[in-house]
Amino acid sequence: MNQTVLDTPEPVRTEPGLTLADPPPRTLGLLDQVALWGNLGMTLLGPVSALFVLMPAGVPQLSLVAAFTATVAGTLIGTVLLALASYAGARSAAPAMVLLRGLFGARLSYLPTALNLVQCLGWAVFELVVISEAAQRLLPWRVHWPYVVLAGVATTAMALRPLGAVRLLRRYALVAVILAVGYLIVQAARHPLPSLTHGSWSGFWPAADVAIAVAVSWIPLAADYSRHARTPRAALVGSLLGYSVTQIACYSLGLLAFTTLATGSGDPQGQLFGAFLAVPLGWLAFGVLIARELDESFTNVYSTVVSIQNLRPLTDRRVLAVAIGTLATVGALVLRIAAYQDFLYLLGSVFVPMFAVFAVHYFVVRRPEGWDCSDRAPARPALLLPWLLGFAAYQLVNPGAIGGWQRFWTAAQSWLRLHPPSWASASLVSFAVAGVATLLLAAASAGLPRRRLASGTGVG
Repeated sequence: MNQTVLDTPEPVRTEPGLTLADPPPRTLGLLDQVALWGNLGMTLLGPVSALFVLMPAGVPQLSLVAAFTATVAGTLIGTVLLALASYAGARSAAPAMVLLRGLFGARLSYLPTALNLVQCLGWAVFELVVISEAAQRLLPWRVHWPYVVLAGVATTAMALRPLGAVRLLRRYALVAVILAVGYLIVQAARHPLPSLTHGSWSGFWPAADVAIAVAVSWIPLAADYSRHARTPRAALVGSLLGYSVTQIACYSLGLLAFTTLATGSGDPQGQLFGAFLAVPLGWLAFGVLIARELDESFTNVYSTVVSIQNLRPLTDRRVLAVAIGTLATVGALVLRIAAYQDFLYLLGSVFVPMFAVFAVHYFVVRRPEGWDCSDRAPARPALLLPWLLGFAAYQLVNPGAIGGWQRFWTAAQSWLRLHPPSWASASLVSFAVAGVATLLLAAASAGLPRRRLASGTGVG
């Protein structure tokens, strides 16, 4: 007797597989991508960082018009690069560090992976500390550790179900954040504003560099989430629209707050948090921003997990998520991070020239069709040179604020008789140097076989 077998479709997975060998589900639509990047563009650190847009180091204070224009320009430049990284992740369906196998080779991709591990874990620790400090201002219990532990547990839970967390952000978080920030902007704008044009434009590009650097710092994480996008277009448009709008709004709030609400001297973060709490119902808007900050710590923990899987592809991501979440929580409990942010920005400057090398190769030289993300991808050590040149260019324009490191690059400036103008952008100079060097290297590599054939020494 013939038996009819009914084929039942395999259920659609709603979360990433447990190892790198599992194909990623493509379930995130345009609104999911907009919500994810819209929330990541809105952070408690954003309004605080706006102070460095308004008053860049070593140059006169900018006018409000100049600072806002620098915010918009820097955000758009950085977000375009972020959107390109998201597009590449969606097209390849590979995590960010695995995508770099096609650039440097499987083994050499371990170098940027190690740097990204330090960066992501460092930012996860930093975000847990920020959440704890903000919660202590909002709530009556002035104890550090319970807030760190609660935030660490929530962060780890989100990292265990990352796509569920993204969908949660789409449904609830983004609307609440838009309302909270909009309310605080209105409250700040109700106070008397200083002259919009009083101030300088001379520090425009160093100010824009702040916004560029923050947007670009997400590039090494972008493909970890865009690989789950339904289409490359959804990943590109979602990241471009979501991140640019909210970072501009976030920094605009900071610019308004520092010129109207925040008073006194001392810690800028403390001034700003106190100013938000002082406005009517400010505690409610501030509480929304504190809860929303969990997406920053979650994405950094999950990207640490995915980066480790580039090194150990068959490791269960759930085990890694619990381990990394615990490590970040312990780090937030025991580490003193007074100058920690400067170190993290230094790490971020590593990825500006690296992405220039990637973008030139991915979109111009080799194109996506020839991109090899397998564990057998051949090594290309020559591409480390333009990356290194771009990194050096960044430091020569902006040596940073870490004592010994800054003195080294300041001495290098003197030795080279190089005096960068105050309007120079370290990010743009670094990107241009690394990109041009990559193009020249590609042209030289393509021309070498032709010259050999012309002289009769080529191999047929």
